[in-house]
Amino acid sequence: MKSATVPAFLRLFVPGLLWHKPAGMKKLYLTFDDGPEPEITPAVLEMLDHYKAKASFFCVGENVEKYPEVFDDMKQRGHLPGNHSYNHLNGWKTPLDKYFHNVHKCHEKVQSPWFRPPYGRITPAQIHSLRKDFNIVMWSVLSYDFDKDMDKEECLRLVLHNAADGNIVVFHDSKKAAPRLFYALEHTLEHFAKLGYRFCRLDD
Repeated sequence: MKSATVPAFLRLFVPGLLWHKPAGMKKLYLTFDDGPEPEITPAVLEMLDHYKAKASFFCVGENVEKYPEVFDDMKQRGHLPGNHSYNHLNGWKTPLDKYFHNVHKCHEKVQSPWFRPPYGRITPAQIHSLRKDFNIVMWSVLSYDFDKDMDKEECLRLVLHNAADGNIVVFHDSKKAAPRLFYALEHTLEHFAKLGYRFCRLDD
């Protein structure tokens, strides 16, 4: 069975990263990685609008360059842009200088102080360098919508059973995730809206 959360003792080994926001205000922080994608992101934006939800989008720089109109639409609707590197690099497999340059290349397109490492993989040296310029964001709950071996009901179950007040939840606005994304996202929004939650940007 997949684990949607990261054990607390593991988070202690990587201090200085944002794993959750303060509890006590009935807020969830929905985040989306890997876009913008013209066949997926606009539908996500419409769904968020329907629930008056705001979210944070960690964008791949080359996708922003390909689809600037989708990126601009996301910002105009009041959502928070974030940096997901220019080429979706795996930090564990990328030298520091190359990784640092790639993140800053994405920053030229996105202009955001919020960064999430692709795959959640980042080294202590990369953290040390990037913390000077960015808020490095991880997550509280991972939906696994990117995993083709997961069914949409299981992705939803992972979110509903694990998400709580102040949590940062990860979805992906990508073609690969779409078969699971739309089902899990809509039911997540519906479920927590009925419980009186608000859906907020990370800078809220």
